[in-house]
Amino acid sequence: MVDDQPLLRQSLAVILGHEPDIEVAGQAADGAEAVLRARAARPDVVLMDVRMPGVDGLEATRRICADPALTGVRVLVLSMFELDEYVYEALQAGASGFLLKDARPEDLVDAVRRTGRGESLFAPSILTRLVAQYVAAPRPERVRALRHLTPREVEVLALIGNGLANDEIATALGISVKTVKTHITHLLAKLAARDRAQLVIAAFDAGLVRPRA
Repeated sequence: MVDDQPLLRQSLAVILGHEPDIEVAGQAADGAEAVLRARAARPDVVLMDVRMPGVDGLEATRRICADPALTGVRVLVLSMFELDEYVYEALQAGASGFLLKDARPEDLVDAVRRTGRGESLFAPSILTRLVAQYVAAPRPERVRALRHLTPREVEVLALIGNGLANDEIATALGISVKTVKTHITHLLAKLAARDRAQLVIAAFDAGLVRPRA
C-alpha cells in the first residue's frame, strides 16, 4: 500500500486485510519508501498512488518494474485523477493496471486479485481515450511483429486490447480458458512482453484496437 495520506492508506489496508486471500505486507508514504519496502517484502501486488511528494508513484513504478530482483511484483496504480497522461505513463513505466480512487471497495478487491493473477485492469472509458489520444495509429515495428503470430493469437491479442478477461475471451472465441492462457503465454514470448498490460500496448500499437465513438 503506497499513499501519502495516512487515513486513506489505512482505510484501504483495512478493506484489503479483511479478505481471506489477501495480506497487506507493508505500507509506504512515498515512492522512495515504496521501492525499499517492495525489495524487502517482495509482494505480489503494489497498490501505488500517483501524486506524492519526493519520488512520485510513476517513478516508483518505473524503478520497481525495472528491477530484476522484483520481476514477479506487479503494480496497480491508484489515482484520484482520470488523466490520460498518467495512464499512459503508468503503462510505459510497467504498471499492470490503473484504478480510480472512487472505485467501489469490491472493485478494488477484484482489481488486486486480477492484478495478482497477471491480468491487466483498465476501465473501458480509460482504454478508449488512451487509444484515441496516444496509440491509435499503427506503428510499423508492432505490425511487423504480428507476422510471427498465428491468426488465433492475433484474435486473442485484439480481445486483450479491448479489455476482455480470460473467461470473456474464451466465450467470445468458443475455446477453453486453459487454451486462452496458452495463447497468452505464446503472445508474451513472441512479443517480448513483460505482462498482460504490455500486450494491451502491443494491440494498440498494431492498430488492432480502434477508438470507439
